Amino acid sequence: MTATGKLIEYLDGGKFLCAYVTGGQEKRLRLINQNGREMNLPLSRVVHCSEKTHTLDSSREILSKELKDTADLRQSLMERINLTEIWELVSDEPGNRFDPAFLAELSFGKDANDDIVAAFLRSVFADRLYFKYKENRVVAHSPEQVEQLQRQREKEAQIKQLISYGAEFLKQITGGDIPKVISEQGTEVLSIIRDFYLFAGDSKHSNTARQILKAAGLNRPHDPYHILVKTKIWDANENIPLLRSEQPVIFPLLAIQQAEMLLQQDTDKLLLDPARKDLTDLKPMTIDGASTLDFDDALTISEEDGNYLVGIHISDVAHYVRPEDPLFLEAMQRGTSIYFPEGQIPMLPRHLSQGICSLIQGELRAVLSFMILLSKDAEVLRVRIHPSVIKVARRLTYDEADAMITTDPELSILNDLRIKLRNKRVEAGALLLPFPDVNIHIHHGSKVQINLSDTDTPARTLVSEMMILTNTEAARYVADRMAPGLFRSQKPPRKRVVQGLDNDLFLNSRQRKLLSRGELLIEAKAHSGLGVEQYTTVTSPIRRLLDLVMQHQLHSLVRREEVQFNSEMCKDFTAVISRTLARANSIRQQRHHYWLLKYLEARKDQLLNALVIESGPKRVFLLLTDILMNIDLPTPSRNSPEPGNQVMVKVVRVDALDNTVRFEW
Repeated sequence: MTATGKLIEYLDGGKFLCAYVTGGQEKRLRLINQNGREMNLPLSRVVHCSEKTHTLDSSREILSKELKDTADLRQSLMERINLTEIWELVSDEPGNRFDPAFLAELSFGKDANDDIVAAFLRSVFADRLYFKYKENRVVAHSPEQVEQLQRQREKEAQIKQLISYGAEFLKQITGGDIPKVISEQGTEVLSIIRDFYLFAGDSKHSNTARQILKAAGLNRPHDPYHILVKTKIWDANENIPLLRSEQPVIFPLLAIQQAEMLLQQDTDKLLLDPARKDLTDLKPMTIDGASTLDFDDALTISEEDGNYLVGIHISDVAHYVRPEDPLFLEAMQRGTSIYFPEGQIPMLPRHLSQGICSLIQGELRAVLSFMILLSKDAEVLRVRIHPSVIKVARRLTYDEADAMITTDPELSILNDLRIKLRNKRVEAGALLLPFPDVNIHIHHGSKVQINLSDTDTPARTLVSEMMILTNTEAARYVADRMAPGLFRSQKPPRKRVVQGLDNDLFLNSRQRKLLSRGELLIEAKAHSGLGVEQYTTVTSPIRRLLDLVMQHQLHSLVRREEVQFNSEMCKDFTAVISRTLARANSIRQQRHHYWLLKYLEARKDQLLNALVIESGPKRVFLLLTDILMNIDLPTPSRNSPEPGNQVMVKVVRVDALDNTVRFEW
């Protein structure tokens, strides 16, 4: 136990205090410190204890003054200590643990008394570059440790300077003084707060960002967003979900170089492939939206012995994008093209998806042709799949096709087959559940206009039925040959509320909530929602990795070669596709929701039409019928609305950036 009368030093809040020991037990001391305060202190907190024993007969005031004078003396002695010189003297000595008195004597060149030893220890605690105090010994750092600590100090000094600069820089911007040219340090500050806004605590410099923002007085959650908009780093309606997802946007150099090489290929050479059929005598048509730029399917129709030979010609992307190619590896990173109201993130570079892989009218194109012979009752009689070359003769929009569907001979036959194919699927249990498309148009960067368009028009369903037919037969072709593949499946709904060809918004909304989750499997199983025994997708290889993978499998089978992907590889693809699709769907849904909220911001305090979908004891679930947005409200205490009823709700608060909206009855 430290004896009564000893003068000790201890740390309190990083500051050294002197104290006299007035008593104590084995592990605790009773003290009076330099501030005149009596206290108990654990023995483990003592840094230095004097050799000399002092008398404590004086008054508290005198003892306190003695301690303060000692503290001042020791503080002044610190100025004469050069830790660098001491460290250079002992750093080469064997071992690195030293008696504090020994190092203090080296510093002063004479025997070290209590004040000199204590002053030396204070110096060690004040500057921890060369030494550290541990278990009553001073430990000398190795040269490597000193170098590392020096680098750390330099880095901390740089960060401190950056915080100071950054705070002033952000204050300048918030005050409206935005520099025309942002300095390198300013760019660094903006990058730090950008990452912090996107990733919060997961950002690399989150602590620095917090300190910069705090010092600048920017404490609101979206202050960094507004700073980045003011400096034109971000657009006023920046796609934050896309940035947070880290979805690839720019194509890497190798992928761009491959795409440019492909563009130089002569399409006339496609016919030199003996396995590729020349179908340029056919007159294919494309039917798409008016704004479509990437055409990946075309249709032909002809009579054959009282039956109909339907040709569904799918862009042969697999011919250009091979496994292990930079473009294929990039497609694996993206998984799918993502479409937003203000643009898109393509799976393949645009000069491919809208160029050599797009079935452009009048241009020779490589396709994978599904020649399906249907009876007049739309029974599948024969399926032939082969690589081919076509030249699109007609490009029609959905509106044009709808206008011509009863008068154009080819469209008329296809429409008749469309009706019969659809009826067969409904009889097999298919759930059509047509829902209008929500078309969001952005004017002048921020003004939002929304309209709904019918997805159940003859032309649209004609194309969709031919694609479903193609995907079904592609799945059958692969499964019948017991080849590995990627198949989409769906179990029956948990409950069925829709029968047949119902086109009721209320019933379809109810049914959608009761659907079983779709699955991506490596073996073919039934797809209840589509009413087919097996299903895959091959009809959009420009936009979907799954379709591109299955196109490669079909090529192998058609050409009687070893399949491109074995079962294990297909299993790996299911994981990749599920992950990338989940990410893409999340980005798309969040962005769609953002623009719906922007639309509602301009309609605050207005009444909106809503359809009651479910009415429970606590919440009522509704669908805003003008924009097809799902909302819910507390169940009113009186006159609870019945499911299927039309009601009015009012927007009372909405903030698209904050992703918040509140309605009232």
